[in-house]
Amino acid sequence: MYYPILRGRQNELLAIKELLNASVLSDKIIPIIEPVKLSPTLVNTLTAFTEANRDLILIRNPKVGSFNVDAKNSKNAQYKEKLKKILDEKKVLRGVIVDKATPERVSNMRQKGATDEEIISLCTNPDSIKFHEEAFSGSSDVRTVVPYAPAFRRIRKNRILLEDKFNKRNRNQDYVDDPDEFFSNDHIYFEDDGYVGFSDYSIIGQEYSESGFAPYAVAIHIVYFDKFQELRVRHFVSEDNDDISDPANKFYQAVKQLVEWNKTMRLDTIAIKTFEKICEEQSYPGLGVVKKLSLMHHLELIGRFLDGDVK
Repeated sequence: MYYPILRGRQNELLAIKELLNASVLSDKIIPIIEPVKLSPTLVNTLTAFTEANRDLILIRNPKVGSFNVDAKNSKNAQYKEKLKKILDEKKVLRGVIVDKATPERVSNMRQKGATDEEIISLCTNPDSIKFHEEAFSGSSDVRTVVPYAPAFRRIRKNRILLEDKFNKRNRNQDYVDDPDEFFSNDHIYFEDDGYVGFSDYSIIGQEYSESGFAPYAVAIHIVYFDKFQELRVRHFVSEDNDDISDPANKFYQAVKQLVEWNKTMRLDTIAIKTFEKICEEQSYPGLGVVKKLSLMHHLELIGRFLDGDVK
């Protein structure tokens, strides 16, 4: 099973919702959403998953973003009430980032009827292992996301392997120096290493920033399988990167490279087909949509592997 961690930005939520609606999101993929805003897109995405009878994990104690502040804002009362009803759905599993409040939080969840099978813990700080052990006291049902590191050896049961696979550069133009690089083979070896699933932050990376900025270069990140069925990532970068002007033309420079490359690769996900259509029309969808399409491609491709459709 694959448990991609997404930060709940609009285009990340739209990515999984659109894949779900197109019936190309493998049921072996269970997204973990850390909500960063209380938004209609969040509510609509959760609703889509419950209506499709599909599991999705929502972290109940997010550490980044403005979600907690948004929930207290009276302007968001309508969305807050809708979210409360959705959170009672069995398909919206309870994600918990382990910290000192976890034992009490988990106890409250159990008192309200939650089983350990419905709780997914994320233990990413070695100093929080003691809180994990106090909260779950040897339970074999709870699934726990842990980094691939010796410090987490004490957590042995129902482990999900976590590693940030995206080699994020300081600037988009820096991807030109290494345009094709290894991404991951966890999808091949996670069971051999004693894990029940694997997790990462897809092509977005773990780093979180509240605000965006106008980049000098536009980069498109596309994963693909090599002959060993390992994942690699190809970076397509614009050419005129001296200033922040004309992002539409910079995008077109990058997407032309992608389309030309794919004449040999013949990738045929929904996202790749969309990139090709955009290139043909010479339209500009905006950088948020570019990231959404790259994420959609990754999730659809890894889903095909898990479903046995990649030979």
